[in-house]
Amino acid sequence: MNAPFQPAAIPVAALADAPADAPAHGRERKMPLTVLIAAPRGFCAGVDRAIEIVERAIERYGAPVYVRHEIVHNRFVVDTLKAKGAVFVEELDCVPDGAPVIFSAHGVPKSVPAEAIRRELDWLDATCPLVSKVHRQAERQIEAGRHIVFIGHAGHPEVIGTFGQVPEGAMTLVETVADVAKLDLPADLPLAFLTQTTLSVDDTHQIIAALRERFPQIVGPKAEDICYATSNRQAAVKKVAPGSDLVLVIGAPNSSNSMRLVEVAERCGTPARLVQRGADIDPAWLEGVSTLGLTAGASAPEQLVREVLDTLGEWREVEEHTIITAEEKMVFKLPRQLVD
Repeated sequence: MNAPFQPAAIPVAALADAPADAPAHGRERKMPLTVLIAAPRGFCAGVDRAIEIVERAIERYGAPVYVRHEIVHNRFVVDTLKAKGAVFVEELDCVPDGAPVIFSAHGVPKSVPAEAIRRELDWLDATCPLVSKVHRQAERQIEAGRHIVFIGHAGHPEVIGTFGQVPEGAMTLVETVADVAKLDLPADLPLAFLTQTTLSVDDTHQIIAALRERFPQIVGPKAEDICYATSNRQAAVKKVAPGSDLVLVIGAPNSSNSMRLVEVAERCGTPARLVQRGADIDPAWLEGVSTLGLTAGASAPEQLVREVLDTLGEWREVEEHTIITAEEKMVFKLPRQLVD
């Protein structure tokens, strides 16, 4: 373990000319730290909606309310909802008969609500509407007779949910430009592409360009599938990172959009670290850092941003500057069952 970081003291020689009534703690004055706080950051409309669905369901049905998978990828959020009466399970097999159950914001295969209906469970779908839009696009492309090349990360819940909207074998996953070169598809096969909503904007553009070059007949969505919140948070990091010595991204390691923010900062030439909350910060990271960039993934609450700033303030004299690159006013409707 690294030795604890010690704030630099003002040299004794510099104190010689200090006024006699200068405060004694001046000898231990903290070094300044400028923090550039990215905006937008943190919760997006889809995450706000998903959390509100769980909270309203608990109020409506009483505890416990079951949630299939993490409602969003953030341990603090999950633990907070657990304390209110939510029970998180991996599969519907773990949900008792007659209990209410909620599907996570990442979306689920069609087989999941079908099983809930078969068991006559009272279920609510917290899938982000922008993910649901991709699901509908996938269905339309299959109806049009096209094979889908899906750009995403293998094993991510959103990818699993989207693949579960179409017949097996109707969709092929690619993660990189190199994967495009390896595709073994007939040259005359009708094709379409869709993407996960939380990808790197720059990487995705490169993959789409490679697909269009190799398969000129491929059809894409009218508007990109990467959601507004993912794009906005990456653009904000691109503004903050070049002027920072270090960027901290608040988010979970299984959060795709948070991990992409780390990558964006590093591509700007700035070291970046992912932290889940203030306690994860090693004060040794601040050595040689005079300006720090700070952002939060779309699943991280603003409470954790303040916690990180308070933690930094224990070691340094923090001066906060918010860098605004866009304003977000998106709001998604709740399921009808919870609107009464």
